[in-house]
Amino acid sequence: MEKIWLKSYPSGLPEEIDADRFSSVAEIWRDACSRYADRPAYSNMGAMLSYRDMEAMTASVAGYLRDELKLEKGDRVAIMMPNLLQYPIALFGVLRAGLAVVNVNPLYTARELQHQLSDSGAKAIFILANFADTLEQVIDKTSVEHVVLTEIGDCLPAPKRWLVNFVVRYVKKMVPAHRVAGVPMRRVVQAARIRIEPDIGPQDVAFLQYTGGTTGVAKGAVLTHRNIVANVQQTVACLEQTSSMDGSIIVTPLPLYHVLALTANCLAFVQVGALNVLITNPRDIPAFVKELSKWKFSVLTGVNTLFNALLNDPAFHTLDFSALRIVVGGGMAVQSSVAQKWKEVTGTVLIEGYGLTETSPVVCVNPVDLGAYNGSIGLPVPSTEVSFRDTDGNEVPLGEPGELWVRGPQVMQGYWQRSDATAEVLTDDGWLKTGDVAAIDEQGYVRIVDRKKDMIVVSGFNVYPNEVEDAIAAHDEIMEVGCIGVPDEKTGEAVKIFVVLKAGSTLTAEAIKAHAREQLTAYKVPRQIEFRDELPKSNVGKILRRELRDT
Repeated sequence: MEKIWLKSYPSGLPEEIDADRFSSVAEIWRDACSRYADRPAYSNMGAMLSYRDMEAMTASVAGYLRDELKLEKGDRVAIMMPNLLQYPIALFGVLRAGLAVVNVNPLYTARELQHQLSDSGAKAIFILANFADTLEQVIDKTSVEHVVLTEIGDCLPAPKRWLVNFVVRYVKKMVPAHRVAGVPMRRVVQAARIRIEPDIGPQDVAFLQYTGGTTGVAKGAVLTHRNIVANVQQTVACLEQTSSMDGSIIVTPLPLYHVLALTANCLAFVQVGALNVLITNPRDIPAFVKELSKWKFSVLTGVNTLFNALLNDPAFHTLDFSALRIVVGGGMAVQSSVAQKWKEVTGTVLIEGYGLTETSPVVCVNPVDLGAYNGSIGLPVPSTEVSFRDTDGNEVPLGEPGELWVRGPQVMQGYWQRSDATAEVLTDDGWLKTGDVAAIDEQGYVRIVDRKKDMIVVSGFNVYPNEVEDAIAAHDEIMEVGCIGVPDEKTGEAVKIFVVLKAGSTLTAEAIKAHAREQLTAYKVPRQIEFRDELPKSNVGKILRRELRDT
């Protein structure tokens, strides 16, 4: 297929990026700390660290790992904590030591944690004390030899540090009893700086980034330093299409252990010397809005459910959005009703992007100067090819839906120690099969139709849950909606939706069906409607259809 999308690139966006501009993520970090030493780098819970502060602390973490623990280049180190200042300190310390990061969801069960630590072969772990009891249950069954423990308030100045840690441990009782022996992270950040930083090459592994395991056991995507460096350059090029991001203030409510926030927030904005405002608990919307009120923030990334929750908080409507330039939605489809209301409230267009763990993650994003929400995931980022294939691997005609294939410098090397799973998604000539059904138009804009595995077949007709959810969510009394297929004797499958109503709504199932019939053709109208107080979500707020199917 002709690269039609390159013709439609907006001015200021290059067709190609230099994937070898930096030899490693560690070099991006050292370069940023040198150029922006006196700038604030990270803020969280009222505390601020400059790039100079962070450089010293990460050098100490690297020195501890290499010189005291004797970890060797390529060893894996897990990080299990939410958005706290301790996370980037650990992250860049591990990378500077030439070690590979294994990001771990702090909410993992003991079984999930054991699998990830055992599968990765992690030799050390940085962990928040709140979750140490989970580690205690499985540590003897893993390869972990060293534990670094931290508490929520450890990076705060005294006496606030003591007060926060006391309240968390003894008042809120958020730290379950455990007997894990670990070194306090406060001691690690005061260790001797690394003496000789290892030579880290583009093909060295930077991350084992585990997928959500939606198709079975979680697999570790092998992301090299070149994969990540390339995607950082692609992301920065797209963000700086119209003007420099130098010195921006970016708000980060999505967890840094998730690949979207990791690359798009943490790493890309380090390169441009931005201040990253870390939100530890974005589900506490009133507290989140209060934190937003303290900043003249210019960039915000999130997912549809988060934007929807903010819009339904009255205090959010009173914020000052005069500095807000870029708002990017990813992780799940942005619904048109949410995007429309977002523009009305903030004056800023909510632009949608698309990526996967296996692509470091960014594949497509809309232009930052988009005039209005367009329902697409945008254009492929520079140095990226996309193709649309049928079930036999043949390209489909322009505009027709097919499985989205991706090729570019950000595509993973494969799944860690899973050659069979790798062969299922990576072709010999470098194409990644995403499992998403999509189409591209004549201007090069890509639209995701749905996940192949989520598609519902009603009497031989394809029904895509995204379309149903978007239509139902347009009703002004509906807060959230999830759509799945259920067995049906007459039609093979039928459409079922799970609905969360807004406070005070008395909307009935029949009224929802009537609304659906105005928006959708008959076979797409939900046959079954179930009301819920809440819907199951992933760690970034994505509605989990697989859990809805299991209930």
